[in-house]
Amino acid sequence: MFIFTAPKNQALSKLNDQIEILYGGIVRVRVCGICMVNDKILLINHSLYGKDGFFWSPPGGGIVFGETAEMALKREFREETGLDVKVGKLLFVNEHIQAPLHAIELFFEIESFAGMPEKGTDPELPAENQIIADVRFMSWEELSQFEDYQLHGLFSHVHALEEILQLEKYIFGAAD
Repeated sequence: MFIFTAPKNQALSKLNDQIEILYGGIVRVRVCGICMVNDKILLINHSLYGKDGFFWSPPGGGIVFGETAEMALKREFREETGLDVKVGKLLFVNEHIQAPLHAIELFFEIESFAGMPEKGTDPELPAENQIIADVRFMSWEELSQFEDYQLHGLFSHVHALEEILQLEKYIFGAAD
């Protein structure tokens, strides 16, 4: 679930405008990967979203024309985390609607990866407006310390990380 906040400064206002121009007013198809190791899940901290300027979600992003979902997810993982991944089965679909954004998110299991996670970039945004603040594996205990609005909506449907792999095939993650 993406929550836009009132701009904190002129640079953030400009970035919000760029996000709305890029993704607002259209239905966007996104791919996301569930990568779990040793009872932890890999997450990206986006500095733009959330009431307090950050938002944790699984790695992923938009599919571009001519790309398969698998190709897009591999590309997104390389861009955002530096990892090369082996994409597994489709787990579930999440629909997110919160103006100006509307996204259909396809969540896939990540079977394995090569490399060490590191903070990547979002190539659609200029270097001075990057929104990836952190990349790390987090336990359920760590996630439990956050408010719901600080986490992707999928976490509101589970009570433990292993439950993610048993989510229904379609979930609706719009904001309240």
